Amino acid sequence: MQQKTIKKSFSVDYNYSLLFTKGVFDLVNPLFNNLLESFKANNPHKLLFVLDDGFSYKNPAVINQIRTYCKEYNNTIQLTEIMTVPGGEGCKEGRVQVDKVLDAINRNRICRQSFVVAIGGGAVIDMVGYAANIAHRGVKLIRIPTTVLAQNDAAVGVKNGINLFDKKNFEGTFSVPFAIINDKEYLKSLEQRDWIAGVAEAVKVALIKDPNFFQFLEEHVKAIKDRDIGVMSTVIHRCAELHMQHIAGGGDPFETGSSRPLDFGHWAAHKLEQMTHYEVRHGEAVAKGMALDITYAEKAKLISPDIKDRILNVLENLGFDLSFPIHSDKEIHQLLDGIQEFREHLGGILTITLLKNIGTKFDVHEIDLREMELALKSLNSKYKVKA
Repeated sequence: MQQKTIKKSFSVDYNYSLLFTKGVFDLVNPLFNNLLESFKANNPHKLLFVLDDGFSYKNPAVINQIRTYCKEYNNTIQLTEIMTVPGGEGCKEGRVQVDKVLDAINRNRICRQSFVVAIGGGAVIDMVGYAANIAHRGVKLIRIPTTVLAQNDAAVGVKNGINLFDKKNFEGTFSVPFAIINDKEYLKSLEQRDWIAGVAEAVKVALIKDPNFFQFLEEHVKAIKDRDIGVMSTVIHRCAELHMQHIAGGGDPFETGSSRPLDFGHWAAHKLEQMTHYEVRHGEAVAKGMALDITYAEKAKLISPDIKDRILNVLENLGFDLSFPIHSDKEIHQLLDGIQEFREHLGGILTITLLKNIGTKFDVHEIDLREMELALKSLNSKYKVKA
């Protein structure tokens, strides 16, 4: 006798918060302690801290601040270990650093009722989040991003991953962090290059979602370059808000479809990062990738020359070099291979987000490779790529 197929469906509510503060581990700031108490009051929570070593080097007092804070709030916090890992994209290359974090999770008996706290740039946040997500099928994660790029984009989403097979984020997971905490004090130690690089993601989300936000960026270019913390805080808040609105309300938070509009400009960015062995920062690569796709969109008559020039001027005035370090036909074709790799990463049909106007995205499912090559050469001619 044939047995009937059993089918059931269920839904799960996900909640996560992005908190903004100044001096997260100052003894007079109860925010971090209150966050843990919101999970389970009057019960010590085991915490494993994983710090970006580049951040801890520039902020040498931070480890002692964490220890002192945990001691002050020991009714809530049971500190197990503070470990450091290399910062930058190198920490995501292969499984070496993931295994170190997994070893610490095991050694300190971190369980699903415990927390891993990742403090650092986007790459460290990605890698540590991945380790936390595969340990015990998922231990709780708190992200404390320390760069503009991480505070407005990388740490805000629900993705974790590492790079394998020369492909960015080939191995990874989707998981919702318990919370993200943005501390604006941590931005002050950034180099100017990293301060500016993170703004690329703000330009990106403004271009596809919010023309008024793009105008704000356009009007505050000088203040951003001059490190006005008030303006940057506004930029980060609005950028993060738009990203979270898309994740929570876009209908596809775990990217089961073939469209990924928040990755506007990213097919070229991901490939360029890999080709340059990550000497080009992610934000810098995104700026170049957007410039390339905007130039292609103008050639395809999706946008006017005036709109193209307006966008390129904002990126240039922010301080981005919009040329590609591409010097041969072989390298051009290697870059263009990134389009197919982007499709493979998403699965299904190719879907590339372009623009029809500032604030209005347009998905295409075919790219004319010859026209994209001409767009690249046009961009490099305009910005005088250095050999």
